[in-house]
Amino acid sequence: MSNFFIFFCFIILALGNLAHVSSEDKLGIYELKKGDFSIKVTNFGARIVSVILPDKNGKLADVVLGYDTVKEYMNDTRHFGAIVGRVANRIDGAQFTLNGTHYKLDANGGSGAYTIHGGKNGFSQVIWKVKKHEKKGPSPFITLSYYSADGEEGFPGAVLVFVTYTLSEPYKLSVTMKAKALNKATPVNLAQHSYWNLGGHDSGDILSDELQIFASHITPVDKKLIPTGEIVSVKETPYDFLSPHVIKTPIKELPNGSKGYDINYVLDGYKSKMMKPVAVVYNKKSGRVMKLSSNAPGVQLYTGNNINNLKGKGGYIYQAYAALCLETQGFPDSVNHPNFPSQIVTPGNTYEHYMLHTFSTKKD
Repeated sequence: MSNFFIFFCFIILALGNLAHVSSEDKLGIYELKKGDFSIKVTNFGARIVSVILPDKNGKLADVVLGYDTVKEYMNDTRHFGAIVGRVANRIDGAQFTLNGTHYKLDANGGSGAYTIHGGKNGFSQVIWKVKKHEKKGPSPFITLSYYSADGEEGFPGAVLVFVTYTLSEPYKLSVTMKAKALNKATPVNLAQHSYWNLGGHDSGDILSDELQIFASHITPVDKKLIPTGEIVSVKETPYDFLSPHVIKTPIKELPNGSKGYDINYVLDGYKSKMMKPVAVVYNKKSGRVMKLSSNAPGVQLYTGNNINNLKGKGGYIYQAYAALCLETQGFPDSVNHPNFPSQIVTPGNTYEHYMLHTFSTKKD
């Protein structure tokens, strides 16, 4: 390793520390706008706080759940619209071993049974630095960064993280997530945690939405929702969304009294790091369609099962099934399952995770 590279890393670390300390007075909401398509982002948790789209009749609506103020996001426990990490989803026992060293993490889930979404003070609960923001133009975008210190929430090594949200034609929203391990090998698994309701955030539940997921397998879970390490077929199970159908029909058939979906799907072609189709969601009443593609190996389907009497935007009260999440990701608890695709990033290498949301409308 060259002396120049070592010096560069220390400069990055120092700048990251300064940003971490001094950015508390820089909280804000930033808009990207392209015609009648717009989103708003806050640098608290690098969160998407609104996505405005026309329906089949041209009527605009906000299609993600959220709150009216940044302060409400600071008290949020649902990770509305956030970038979650350093490792999204669950890590069993809040611990793992890497290169012979055992690491204990913040056990913020399941009454101390696991780590979820990076710990109590994961990436969704910190202030990100706005690196660049272009509100309008051919491709409006915003890039945010966060410096995660060595030992943060128990994870090894310092990491520099970037996310870029970009609008493009026609009605496309791309999300680019990158992370650089600066001085130690470390797991990285970022996820974008927006809650989607294509009928509008205040339109009721998503149970009548039509869903297709391009995944022939899932990673089954135990009672703690931790993967068992198996990869099993969805054939002849209520997890089969290979052909599009409404969400509510198979929910009644879910095992172990599950109220809804909260499971990782193994995307077809998951071993490839190329972009691949993930899912299609269709809301018949509004005519809105969302197609999602990604280079990630998996996607977590969550149907908002545990939302209950939650006051959201405009005072609207969100209930169970108010939205669905499609969180592209590495497989949960991969650090404890060597048969799963590795999430380990080593110094000198870059984690790269891409998502593309393509919106459209159709009339029956």
